[in-house]
Amino acid sequence: MKKVIIMMFALAFAFTACEKVPLTGRKQLILVPNNDMLTMSFTQYKQFLDTSKVVSSSGDAAMVSRVGDRIRGAVEKYMNENGYAKRLEGFKWEYHLVQSNQVNAWCMPGGKIVVYSGILPYTQNEAGLATVLGHEVSHAIAEHGNERMSEGLVANGLLQAGQAATGIATSARSAQTQAIFQQAFGVVGPLAYQYGVGLPHSRKQESEADHLGLIFMAMAGYDPAEAITFWQRMAKASGGKAPAEFMSDHPSDQRRIADLQKLLPDAQKYYNGSRRNS
Repeated sequence: MKKVIIMMFALAFAFTACEKVPLTGRKQLILVPNNDMLTMSFTQYKQFLDTSKVVSSSGDAAMVSRVGDRIRGAVEKYMNENGYAKRLEGFKWEYHLVQSNQVNAWCMPGGKIVVYSGILPYTQNEAGLATVLGHEVSHAIAEHGNERMSEGLVANGLLQAGQAATGIATSARSAQTQAIFQQAFGVVGPLAYQYGVGLPHSRKQESEADHLGLIFMAMAGYDPAEAITFWQRMAKASGGKAPAEFMSDHPSDQRRIADLQKLLPDAQKYYNGSRRNS
């Protein structure tokens, strides 16, 4: 019954707070005002950096900044040329390399990027890193965090049917909403919600980020075919130990590679265009 009520709330909000993801055109529920998302993002990002070992003077750190700048330029060009410039309002881009064995990277709203040193042996080169940064930046561009947080607010009963989206500005500063912000970029709530709604939706978001990221890296002058090579390395490194796809918030390596191969011809057009214009 609770799930039915949650879905009814989501449908009610969808009529007044529905936006479309760039490139894919998928409709999404966006309820949290952009200013609130950016405020929380900038605060959380600073706190993370203050408590982490940031690598500021090394060849790898310079590479992260260099690739980040090229991806940023591609993103801004694409968004400006395709009528999505408004999504970049308030962005304050930052790229930092953090010393950690984690094989991961992430991007919070507003272009706040972290690359863990543990992923560099797998990226191996700038094109591999561009694959990762293009993917992570795409999550921010597509407002996947806001979408997950909006769903979390509804699921946790912080929004009532008929409540105006502008009323979230106050609740976005509460402790509970701060916790939901954390969940939007990590583990999502109860198992019933996680497996029934959260994870499948996250897989869809992951595929969208792959699609957008492939275009962005191509526009930045990196061969998009390198994205397939990168994910093949990741698949080999996992040794078949990845969880079953229905229990994961990422597509399986095999599905991801197959999808990228289908998208490659279109991305190559952007890559060829970037080379002609360079």
